[in-house]
Amino acid sequence: MLRKPTVKDIAQLAGVSATAVSMALRDHPRIGEATKKRIAAVAKKLHYVPNYAARTLKTERSGTLGLVITNILNPFYPELAKGIEEKALELGYNIILCSTDYDSKRESEIIHTLRSKGVDGIVFASVLVNDPNITPLVAEGFPFILVNRRVHNRRLEKKIDCVVLDNVAGGYMAIDHLYGLGHRSIAIITGALDTSTAKERTQGARKALLEHGLLVSAELTRECSYSKQGAYLATREMLALQSPPTAIFAENDYMALGVREAILECGLRIPNDVALVGFDDIEATSLRGVEITTISQKKYEMGALAVECLVERIKGKRLTAKQIVLQPEVIIRMSCGFVAKGLEKHRDQFPKLSNKVSIQKEIFNG
Repeated sequence: MLRKPTVKDIAQLAGVSATAVSMALRDHPRIGEATKKRIAAVAKKLHYVPNYAARTLKTERSGTLGLVITNILNPFYPELAKGIEEKALELGYNIILCSTDYDSKRESEIIHTLRSKGVDGIVFASVLVNDPNITPLVAEGFPFILVNRRVHNRRLEKKIDCVVLDNVAGGYMAIDHLYGLGHRSIAIITGALDTSTAKERTQGARKALLEHGLLVSAELTRECSYSKQGAYLATREMLALQSPPTAIFAENDYMALGVREAILECGLRIPNDVALVGFDDIEATSLRGVEITTISQKKYEMGALAVECLVERIKGKRLTAKQIVLQPEVIIRMSCGFVAKGLEKHRDQFPKLSNKVSIQKEIFNG
């Protein structure tokens, strides 16, 4: 474990007293601007983070956790954040919410800011598969946990706490459901492939296509970085192909809403002309008239479990990493249906779905 740099370390390199360093870091007027700049440069070089909690609490704990997400506008996050906040309050902690806007550099700045404010630990829902900001935290032993997403690094994975969904299984279930309804031309709208969620959901979807003897088509696979607008544009392009898909799997519901908009604007019907499956089970997908079939993950539970694990780590109750993997569930609504007339009579001949299926509504064409 790396030793944290101290005020004395900065003082030695800057050629000043420890008192001068403390005063400069508090922007005290008695310290000249040139000296402040020199001290600030040394502090930045050493990756120094002042522990404000330690200054005010004998326990060196602030009773505060950081929550880092990608985009506050994404409707996936409210339920996740609710689970995190309510469990944190139950355990005596407050939450500081920050958004990276999909920017790794911004994530690094957020980490520094949160630690400067003395948070006891951080919940990350923003990491990339090769996130450069995670390795230093592991090396130092700072308490944090990954939720929803995780890193893909065999050396680091064993040292990091996480609460995630089995996204490979979820991607597989989406395609398997569409195949079972008779669809043979299935498009995939992927999330950002530098995230574990998109990589794993795509892996599961392609596995299902191959096992069912279907083509994994580059023409019918579009990376849209979890953008609703990107999914909308990609769908318009695919529906204009000479052989358009009869079904589309969008790897999150936010993109599925963009896909739905594109299908309807093209004058097509859902599911009569194009079937649609999303992922996440956000509230908007269950609204009357929308009713998108989706792969559900227990967002509230995921958030609550993440806080429980993080607090265990903060309090030193556990030294080994804990990885919790939740199981997905198919939520069947109105956006899917049999594609050939009469297939409704033969539904028993299609592959059986997992028992992790919730049928809210379904429509069969013919």
